[in-house]
Amino acid sequence: MYSLQLKKTLAVSGHQHVMQRSGCASNSYGFMRSSAPSLRSRISKTGLVSVAAPVEISPEEKPVFEGGRKLANAPPFTLQDLRDAIPKECFEKNVFRSFAYLALDVGIVAALAYGAYALNNPLVWPLYWFAQGTMFWALFVVGHDCGHQSFSSNKALNDFVGNIVHSSIMVPYHGWRISHRTHHANHGHVENDESWTPVSKSQLTGMDKLAKLGRLLFPMPLFAYPFYLFNRSPGKNGSHFDPKSDLFVPGEENMIKTSNAFQLGFIGILAACTFALGPMAMFKLYVLPYWMFVVWLDVVTYLHHHGPSDPEEEIPWYRNDEWNYMRGGLSTIDRDYGIFNKIHHDIGTHVVHHLFPQIPHYHLCKATDAVKPVMGEYYREPEPSPGPLPTHLIGPLVRSFGKDHYVDDEGDIVFYKKDPSVSLF
Repeated sequence: MYSLQLKKTLAVSGHQHVMQRSGCASNSYGFMRSSAPSLRSRISKTGLVSVAAPVEISPEEKPVFEGGRKLANAPPFTLQDLRDAIPKECFEKNVFRSFAYLALDVGIVAALAYGAYALNNPLVWPLYWFAQGTMFWALFVVGHDCGHQSFSSNKALNDFVGNIVHSSIMVPYHGWRISHRTHHANHGHVENDESWTPVSKSQLTGMDKLAKLGRLLFPMPLFAYPFYLFNRSPGKNGSHFDPKSDLFVPGEENMIKTSNAFQLGFIGILAACTFALGPMAMFKLYVLPYWMFVVWLDVVTYLHHHGPSDPEEEIPWYRNDEWNYMRGGLSTIDRDYGIFNKIHHDIGTHVVHHLFPQIPHYHLCKATDAVKPVMGEYYREPEPSPGPLPTHLIGPLVRSFGKDHYVDDEGDIVFYKKDPSVSLF
């Protein structure tokens, strides 16, 4: 994401933002140091909310959850406690280091494309599609840092690099950045979150069969991201490409138009390559890796907020006074992606990223290690990958899609329920 322009609702420190990874994490909105005794959040016209640090709540005042729901209880620490535990250097941005990661990613993308095209071997192409799709996902994460303004301390540079990088993988940088900002500012809120928001019971009842399957039946949602960019999630309207969309305020229209122009420019480059190399070559070089990237994006972002490794645990979603910025951030999950952790820049380290998105990805692990003693049981230690490939994540992914279908229309702390009608036949 990028600096929180929550001019009216978010009090931010410094430049404001953060990011994420498996086993470590970070986020991209400032954090409020308020000690206000109220947990109320003000919802603005754009759906953004204040992020006042929570106060400690006695068991007499709030319901006490046990077993798999115990982490829905209000934590005994504050956002400031976590901030104080993180070393100052974790918030420092190194533009040369950021460009080094970007250059490495671009170099690998170019080498993979050149090698696959030169070999043109049917046994090599499937390996290429997976590897290149993985690298497209790595490029997305670099653009993600730009959106959170953690790539460098220069906003103009961040936005320029972000537009170029995200356009190359068909993502409208500013449109994504703004909706992602909304996601971070409202993470864990049933109605106001923007990413993989839960379907309510009434919404589920009103969805047709195709919509249900596309949103809830594995593996169809893993191909949803391009459709989300044009239509958002069930119950929400607006396109990431439309300057007049409800996602944006009038002052952001020109930024959306700028990203659209970058996107059109890259489509022109793709068209020229198609003319030079032929449609089938571009289908193999770009289109199939793009869909592999989409799967990576949907799998990782879904697992950020669903499917804890413990089958008995349930992730809480909040409304009204029970929601606050920190409790929403604590509902996110760190993951171990094995060999891919560093390839995709520790995007699996999500908790610290969500709470402090201004932390660059290369400091997420250190920041996570620093806050774990403060968080105690509220930090879900990621299940270790059994080897280079994170096959251990298949179980939580499939299990979650099999039962996490909807939440009740009422209740300030709710948990997913299963709908037996979510099936192919």
